[in-house]
Amino acid sequence: MTLNFEEEGDVQLPLACESLAGRVMLEALDYIGCPYEAEVNLLLTTDEEIWQMNREFRSTDRATDVLSFPMTDFEAPGEFGFLEERNDCFHPESGELLLGDIVISKDRVLSQAAEYGHSVLREFAFLITHSVLHLTGYDHMEEDERLVMERMQKEILEKLEILRE
Repeated sequence: MTLNFEEEGDVQLPLACESLAGRVMLEALDYIGCPYEAEVNLLLTTDEEIWQMNREFRSTDRATDVLSFPMTDFEAPGEFGFLEERNDCFHPESGELLLGDIVISKDRVLSQAAEYGHSVLREFAFLITHSVLHLTGYDHMEEDERLVMERMQKEILEKLEILRE
């Protein structure tokens, strides 16, 4: 797996963010059953920057905790079979599946960990897991979709032994 990691802003999370993100992504992709090596871009940023992105790309004028920008529209969540007929979804040199981009607000990681009463590690891992599910076609707009995503997130984090405290 290739993780293209970038961090901006003065706020620092008390974690080894890049290695943790890679570990969580690998576990999530394994759980989903992704048959390919994958490439993901991850940007850790500030509330101000994610607010601007949310406004520009989603027409939502507020900060958010995480944004996911999938490179591929999945026909069905977590179903990878259709990709074998598409060359445009793979890196031309590495052959890795180009999943997309994740943007996380470090400010929100800290504030939500405090608000929800769990560790910064758990909040960060949750947002990575949540976003990987989005990058592979999962969503939570409908109640049944939300329940599926919640179950999957819980099970992935349990496998990693990253639990609510």
